[in-house]
Amino acid sequence: MLPDHRVRQRDYLLEISRAITEELDLEQVLSRIVHVAAELLAGRAGLIALREQSGWHIATSHGISAGFLKRLNRLLSDIPAHNDPERFELPEVNRRLQRMTQAASMGLLTGVGLPLISRQEVVGMIFVFRAYHGRFSAEDIDLLQGFAAQAAIAVHNARLYTQIAEQKRHLDAVLDSSADGIFILDPGFRFLRFNRACSRLTGYPPEDVLGRPHRDVIHWLKVDLGPTLEEAEAGGWPLGPQATLYVEGDLQRRDGSPISVGITYAPTLSPQEELLSIVAIVRDITRFREAEELKSTFISIVSHELRTPVALIKGYVGTLRREDAHWDPAIVRDSLAVIEEEADRLASLIDDLLEASRLQAGGITLSRSEVDLEQLAARLVERFRTQSEEHRLEIDFPADFPLVHADESRLSQVLSNLLSNAVKYSPKGGRILVEGRVREKDVVVSVSDEGPGIPPSDIPHIFERFYRASHTARTTQGAGLGLYLAKAIVEAHGGRIWVDDKVKNGTRICFSIPRAVEA
Repeated sequence: MLPDHRVRQRDYLLEISRAITEELDLEQVLSRIVHVAAELLAGRAGLIALREQSGWHIATSHGISAGFLKRLNRLLSDIPAHNDPERFELPEVNRRLQRMTQAASMGLLTGVGLPLISRQEVVGMIFVFRAYHGRFSAEDIDLLQGFAAQAAIAVHNARLYTQIAEQKRHLDAVLDSSADGIFILDPGFRFLRFNRACSRLTGYPPEDVLGRPHRDVIHWLKVDLGPTLEEAEAGGWPLGPQATLYVEGDLQRRDGSPISVGITYAPTLSPQEELLSIVAIVRDITRFREAEELKSTFISIVSHELRTPVALIKGYVGTLRREDAHWDPAIVRDSLAVIEEEADRLASLIDDLLEASRLQAGGITLSRSEVDLEQLAARLVERFRTQSEEHRLEIDFPADFPLVHADESRLSQVLSNLLSNAVKYSPKGGRILVEGRVREKDVVVSVSDEGPGIPPSDIPHIFERFYRASHTARTTQGAGLGLYLAKAIVEAHGGRIWVDDKVKNGTRICFSIPRAVEA
């Protein structure tokens, strides 16, 4: 049978071995090691110092006062780092601890220190203080070496665990900060990860998705490109020649609403060609589709708006150039008037397209001065009176209407667009009124007509580029740029433009401009 002290040594080493495999708290494991080491070696105190990138520091201690521990930490903190710590740093740590032990106890304490080495790397030192004279025996040192080995394993495991935890946190941060949705599936197509962008796109929180099958969450309302994951799997993917899978279409969100997305699936395979997981990237392609629709709309509208005046100009010019006819001067004048009018219409359309292009490229440049909006409105109203005999154009501004610090030519463009729309969208005539109101911080100008009005469903969109109300798109000319440009100009001045939804008969569009600041 083993002697009692050997049984205790064995039991303690087994206990610490279990603690290393079961306990993740490094400080607690090291504290237990130094406590048991000091007890078995009849020591009065002990400590474990660790070597970190920042230098040496005491990780745990037993039987040492806080004040003395602080002095020991200061003593170790300035040990210079070396490429060969076993030959240069460890002896210096041991020397300083021995010197401090002798000085503090006036020669009454002795100590022994052994290195903590894991995978040929110095990770620290265990040091035990003894309260009586006499050297540590070889048996004592062997015993301490066993505890040193256990401590080195604990430190190595803890650092590996910390490294893995940091890598996991970094991976989590990367996944959650991605603007694209990212999810990971296991070989059974069940969700392992589901980042925040996926939640935003689909409406499903991660806790409701993890562990569920892919088919329970990814519901396609319409597929425009590529096979779905389930269809591809039935065809042998991902073990076939196709490395990645791409599917594009309208996905059903949790609330039932559709969203246009493209999903790329990429498998991860083992060296034995076994499926480990599938990483999927979900990208919102709504804006790409809107851009495509906008391009189609642009081509359709512009081609139509250009074709009509060009056809008229070509027709009238061809008629006037006929050599077999002699035209009355009145007919020639009327024909030339039509040609001029259509040429002006072409020029206006081209100007609007160029303006919209410049606006997209870099905004609007303003040339500000003091502007009298009442006089500007009066001039424009007078000009439009000569263009329409069916409408009754009026102006109503209060006395002493203030000046505004603005770009006069730009505001003239806004008012011209609003007056032109009022005339165009009230074909039966009626009253068109330009009003001005003064508020504390801004002025408001409105243009109202007595036409059919704007349907509530169209109101949120009428300031969008190329948008035309459905009920008038076929009966009236226009490229859908006037209100878009008006909105951009008003907002460049720091104001806003809106449709007055309180008007029941006709349409009233208002815009505000900040009042001029007095010098």
